[in-house]
Amino acid sequence: MEIFRRVIKELPTVRDLDKVIQEKDSPVCVTGLSGIHKAQLVYALTENERISLIVSDSEAAARKICDDINMMADKQIAFFYPSKEFVFTSMEGVSREYEHIRLETLSNVIKGNCKVISASIEAVMQMTVPKNVLEENILEINSEKEFDIQQISRKLVSMGYVKSEKTEGVSQFSVRGSIFDIFPVGSQQPVRIELWGDEIDSINYFDAETQRRTESIEKFFVAPALETIFDRNVLTEKIEQLQNSLTKSRHNDKVSSKLQYDIELLKSDVVISNADKYMPLIYDGFDTTVFSYVNTVWLSEYSALYERAKNILSQHTQDLSLLLDEGELCKRLEGYVLSFSKVKFHAEKCPCIWLNTFMQGSEHIEYKKLFHIEASQNSAWGGEMRQLTDDLSSYCRNGYRVILMAGSEKTLPIIKDDLNNSGIPCDIISRDECLLKGRVLLMCGSLSAGFEYPENKIAVVTQAKAMQAKRRKLRKHSRGEEIRNLSDISVGDLVVHALHGIGRFAGIKKLELEGITKDYITIQYAGTDTLYVPVTQLDMVSRYISGGRSEGVKLNKLSSTEWQRTRNNVKKAVKDMAGELIALYAKRQQSKGFAFSEDDSMQRDFEERFPYTETDDQLQSIEEIKADMMKQQPMDRLLCGDVGFGKTEVALRAAFKCVLDGKQCAILVPTTVLALQHYQTALKRFEYFPIKVELLSRFRTPKQQTEILKNLKLGKIDIIIGTHRLVQKDVIFKDLGLAIIDEEQRFGVAHKEKFKKSFVGIDVLTLSATPIPRTLNMAMSGIRDMSVIEEPPQDRHPVQTYVLEHNTGVLVQAISKELKRGGQVYYIHNRIDTITACTARLQQLLPEARIAYAHGQMTEEKMSEIWRQLVEHEIDVLVCTTIIETGVDVPNVNTLIIEDADYLGLSQLYQLRGRVGRSNRRAYAYFTFRKEKVLTEVAQKRLNAIKEFTQFGSGFRIALRDLEIRGAGGILSGKQHGHMEAVGYDMYLKLLSEAIAEEKGEAPPEDTIECTVDVQIDAHIPETYIESLNQRLDIYKKIATVKTEEDKSDIIDELIDRYGEPPKSVTGLLKVAMLRNTAIELGITEITQRNGCLVFYTVLVTAQQLLDLSDSFNGRVSFTEIKKPNVSVRIEKNENPVKLMEKVLSIMLETKHREAKQLPQKKN
Repeated sequence: MEIFRRVIKELPTVRDLDKVIQEKDSPVCVTGLSGIHKAQLVYALTENERISLIVSDSEAAARKICDDINMMADKQIAFFYPSKEFVFTSMEGVSREYEHIRLETLSNVIKGNCKVISASIEAVMQMTVPKNVLEENILEINSEKEFDIQQISRKLVSMGYVKSEKTEGVSQFSVRGSIFDIFPVGSQQPVRIELWGDEIDSINYFDAETQRRTESIEKFFVAPALETIFDRNVLTEKIEQLQNSLTKSRHNDKVSSKLQYDIELLKSDVVISNADKYMPLIYDGFDTTVFSYVNTVWLSEYSALYERAKNILSQHTQDLSLLLDEGELCKRLEGYVLSFSKVKFHAEKCPCIWLNTFMQGSEHIEYKKLFHIEASQNSAWGGEMRQLTDDLSSYCRNGYRVILMAGSEKTLPIIKDDLNNSGIPCDIISRDECLLKGRVLLMCGSLSAGFEYPENKIAVVTQAKAMQAKRRKLRKHSRGEEIRNLSDISVGDLVVHALHGIGRFAGIKKLELEGITKDYITIQYAGTDTLYVPVTQLDMVSRYISGGRSEGVKLNKLSSTEWQRTRNNVKKAVKDMAGELIALYAKRQQSKGFAFSEDDSMQRDFEERFPYTETDDQLQSIEEIKADMMKQQPMDRLLCGDVGFGKTEVALRAAFKCVLDGKQCAILVPTTVLALQHYQTALKRFEYFPIKVELLSRFRTPKQQTEILKNLKLGKIDIIIGTHRLVQKDVIFKDLGLAIIDEEQRFGVAHKEKFKKSFVGIDVLTLSATPIPRTLNMAMSGIRDMSVIEEPPQDRHPVQTYVLEHNTGVLVQAISKELKRGGQVYYIHNRIDTITACTARLQQLLPEARIAYAHGQMTEEKMSEIWRQLVEHEIDVLVCTTIIETGVDVPNVNTLIIEDADYLGLSQLYQLRGRVGRSNRRAYAYFTFRKEKVLTEVAQKRLNAIKEFTQFGSGFRIALRDLEIRGAGGILSGKQHGHMEAVGYDMYLKLLSEAIAEEKGEAPPEDTIECTVDVQIDAHIPETYIESLNQRLDIYKKIATVKTEEDKSDIIDELIDRYGEPPKSVTGLLKVAMLRNTAIELGITEITQRNGCLVFYTVLVTAQQLLDLSDSFNGRVSFTEIKKPNVSVRIEKNENPVKLMEKVLSIMLETKHREAKQLPQKKN
């Protein structure tokens, strides 16, 4: 907004500074400014052709300045430029999020979108891609230009993109016939190009999850995915020259063999993960600094920059000397990081302005001019109206022109009325905004702080955070989503067939009968049994997931009654459970509790003091919980969400609401450490409010406990936090209104029963850290109230992830680096018998570090003590099993090392990685594996999945789904969990839905009748149309679930969208799917083609239907009632069996409808 530029340019000092920059008379120094003023000054003086770089001492400060500039400009003109992690040693996989952010920023400078680069000193010191190289490698793709698939593919590979089956993650691209998909760096969505020969027919964004097109676009840009852009042959030549220049020595032999290894990889067209090490060779003679992209440089706080740069350089030098010793680097492979003096040298080639709060650095820099601006920074407004009106009145009386940034478009008029009623003149900002003395101008948004300039009497008051923060659109769950689990299947996985039970998937087999090709799914059962399932019946097959490990699962035998028995047992158990739950729910609906009152200003004030932006899921959960609390019936709600997704804040808001109505609140947690952590969080959140919070646990002495119990009984304590000590007989509340049970699944059965007795008629909110499947949530809606938080908090930074062969040197270096910055480390060693030896080995390598270990066989006391030490930073490195999955949230742990990562499932790795990266510091995860001589097929498959997951985030959905199913097991009782394992989650869910519908007196789902169709028709998906087995399976399953014409046209749209015009054999499949549904409606259980006839097996055929069929097919129809009743129709020579099937079904359906109409008439 021009207003922010205008008000600061009123100051004569700022106008003089502008002139100095124009005349390039620098370096100069400006004093008197805080962070917010620096952002405003850079914004105001970055105009026309000027491109600024502002350098801060930390990434957090750089982000803050970036956000403030964009808020003032009311559009994105400033881009964040983070530091990257150089990869010098060979890795199996590396995540590149930070490199992508850097490339996006630099590309936006070249495209003219970026006017300000906001960077940390570390980022500025690092080598990057030269400007002219980047300019040559940004592709503009538009419908005017020709598009040569081969040429573009080669170019993309050289730019660091990876060709894959399906485009799901940034820097992937895929080709399917005339369809080209790519996910460009810096784009929010992937792009699909449809070609007509070499010409572009259309360009669209598409959804990475559903793979369906969204909006159409005219053109887009593709920036490189790596900062190392090179021609393989040229680089090979340069490495060979370097190799030949090495003198003979034992150390150089080591260097030479490593160089040779990389030469071989380059010659074999294999991607090298450590190309960073060759940057000095690739860009020999180029300017590889970020300074070449800008023409004005601003440096914030000389001393802080100097100290930080010195530490970075010293750490980098240490790292390099280790790499030199190991033969990874040698002479000529150097210069990756600039020294501080070099940074100054490059900065001073442009107009260079040092921004210091106080005068500093003059002994090292010859400033040409010194400027001072009189300015002060004010803390943000927390939401208290009285405080706001006092501040604004004072400004207006003193003749200040004031800007108030608060609220949203909706709430601005309300704030305006409130202020006018308090006698403060104010206006809402308009296009021709004008600041008047003694008046307040209202606008939306928020800055990191408020500020004032006494010289021209300008003040800005801002609220603590943007209430209208940009929200991520909630993903709509598509109808097809629940059945997609089959597309994630690979040969060897377990599957469940509705009629035959659990078997092992053995791939798709093409069988040719009488010249017609058909695809069959092959499933191996116990012994030598094999079942061939026609692809038209794929909806009867689902992936077996149970939440447990699938290694010991017993396969069923074909044609045995065992599966039917298992299914019936589970059906009965599920029916009993549904009955119990519904009875319980009905009983609760009739009981009376306390109805809490509506929110008041105090509740709103408390909520506005939350220092972060809530996610949509958090807001929805809060609404649902409050609505329950305001009802007369006692609440019993389950809130699910991963650790760190903001459940505690939701619970504290409920607790606050409870206390405002004069009631007490009890928060129960399973461990003393968690109790302490919640207690500290609560004290911090309630510090500005008259609320007494206490902790009852082993951390309190007997004397303190007695005092607490006395005060609790007298009602002097509002919120009590504790372990199961809270449900002992001596704990008496004056007036308990709400019980919050955290991590309920970790309490024993006896404790849970005690809770139920203790909290009769009281609102209960239960929290669970394991996400649960949406499907289970839906199935249980109406009998169990659940709120789910699926969205991670917005400020989460990506975790820099590496997949590497176990290398002690690299890992020790990673631990040292974390400890140097005051952080802590999780080291996952998942074998209890060798965990002490592993701890001792690490202690030997890191004698200074405080190392402890933890595993699940320890006593509760011992575990609690370990967690306490970790939380209070008495431990630097915790060597542990996967027990930390359900541990305490420790934001200071920001490095995770996992041994033998290939033995863990993706869902576990996903959850473990979520244990770091919980603060605003960058986090690191190292997934290591032991290089065996030959990796088993399963281990290789797991490793590839981990690499894909690390680089592109693909497989994320499977990881989450497996994790959720484990969560489902936690919600169901142990007995029910056993039943779920017996039949697999999908089948269990189907039986549960049917049972619940039956208990509620609703009609059971229609599709309980199954119909198999096996006729000789060219109905398959050719590999030339869809190459990938997984994607073919996905489409087969979608086709098998087609029910209506609308479903059919939806699938055809998707096929055309993703793969182009479908061939005849695919439309044949759709035809069969539609006819199969008609057959189910007619009660037909099987249609098969044998001995020149079409045979329809049914018990529901009527005499009229048989008569009508005989009339239509003169002498070709026969009916048998022996064994399996069926109608048989002879196929004429050259007659199409599908057309015949369609005709037979349509006659039978017509007759059925006619008979249905006649029935009421007969009754009359």
